[in-house]
Amino acid sequence: MSGQPTSSGTTAAFNRKARYEYTIEEQLEAGIVLTGTEVKSLRAGRANIADAYAAEKNGEIWLLNSHIGEYAAGNRFNHEPLRHRKLLLHKKQVKKLLGRLKVKGVTLVPLSLYFNKRGIAKITIAVAIGKKSYEKRDTIKKRDWQRDKARIMRDKNG
Repeated sequence: MSGQPTSSGTTAAFNRKARYEYTIEEQLEAGIVLTGTEVKSLRAGRANIADAYAAEKNGEIWLLNSHIGEYAAGNRFNHEPLRHRKLLLHKKQVKKLLGRLKVKGVTLVPLSLYFNKRGIAKITIAVAIGKKSYEKRDTIKKRDWQRDKARIMRDKNG
């Protein structure tokens, strides 16, 4: 979905695996601290957040294991593709998230990385709980049924 316009701007990266692997409980929008070459790479659509997650370090929330490819014209000032990136949240939001993370099986997963209408990079993170394999099969079954139902209705009306 790279470069897709959304109601809030353009999407730089989208985590398709997140809704399949996890049950999403709560979503939150956060700012992200980036360097200039990272922003240029994001605008070119060179990002991957499929294996990324957020964690606490020194009372702050950090995005770990997210890959933003090096900028082609970045010379020696280029960034490290897998560096840890700080997320910008209010203190109350951080405290709430830290409380939620103490529960076993709860994690913070990035859903999408995008530019808002003002051109500022934002990330949607979710408080998520890992699904069991039978829950994943159930998700696939529901998705297939919705697709078949839409096809039947389309053929019936058309």
